[in-house]
Amino acid sequence: MSEAHLHGPILKSVSRSFYLSIRLLPQKVRVPIGLAYLLARTSDTIADTENVAPQTRLLRLADFEGLIRGGPSADAVTSIQRDIQPDHPGEQRLIEALPQLLEAFSQLEMWVRNETSLLMAKIIRGQSNDLKTFADPSQIVALRTAAELEEYTYLVAGCVGEWWTRICFHRLPKYSQVPEADLTPLANSFGKGLQLVNILRDLPVDLAAGRCYLPADELAAKGIAPQNLRENPRLAQPLVDHWIQHARGLLNQARLYIAAVSVRRIRLACYLPWHLAGKTLDLLEKQSPLATATKLKVPRRTVRAALWEGLRVAFTNKAF
Repeated sequence: MSEAHLHGPILKSVSRSFYLSIRLLPQKVRVPIGLAYLLARTSDTIADTENVAPQTRLLRLADFEGLIRGGPSADAVTSIQRDIQPDHPGEQRLIEALPQLLEAFSQLEMWVRNETSLLMAKIIRGQSNDLKTFADPSQIVALRTAAELEEYTYLVAGCVGEWWTRICFHRLPKYSQVPEADLTPLANSFGKGLQLVNILRDLPVDLAAGRCYLPADELAAKGIAPQNLRENPRLAQPLVDHWIQHARGLLNQARLYIAAVSVRRIRLACYLPWHLAGKTLDLLEKQSPLATATKLKVPRRTVRAALWEGLRVAFTNKAF
């Protein structure tokens, strides 16, 4: 299976929005970023396949990390494909294509492979911590502190922004006039902001599955036990409002990141998720996620409009 096939039908089947961003990237970074995204979606699929016991998912995540590091492959691939059988058709295709995905990854230059292995180790650590924390869906368990929430958003997304920046500076010498050391903290905030928006949007689904990412100490300060949120999730609205504002602060850092990037196609690729995340926060302020059992989504017309607006952003910071 060719890299083009991996980045085409399979990528599109697991993420229509990020698929657009990948297609916009310059060729020099499209392949490593596309492959890294598919690796992350694979580990995400392993971690989130709920018809498999958490302990088994933890084992398969460890197998997958070993494969990325270049360890023995045949038994590990067989175990993952045997145990992880998701319902989503795109995720099914992703698990089926695991050998081809690993082969394409092995063809990357050594430096990129090493950087991506380190990235995946962090992502898998975040996913594994999640599985251990929320092992029993019959009980609502909350992360203990805001620091734990910050760590989680860093491990599964903030470190991705840092990795993206290193890859782009490595392969695109004129990536930014801002030094890499100054751009990296903004990249961290960019990734964490996007992840926090997803967490806030997904609150009703997560609470139904026993997962509460709102910190337990902040809930306790308002006299709320995590278990209370199953019967009356609106009790947590003040905390949701607080974290929406925190997410907006992170997205403002992300705006500074985009403004500092010199490569037009990457500016556009970064603008799309940034803009849609902001629009999602607008929706969450108009209709609280705690007031509905369904996931709020921006309409398709907003996605189309973002593409046109992004074209202006690609050429000038005045569009911000």
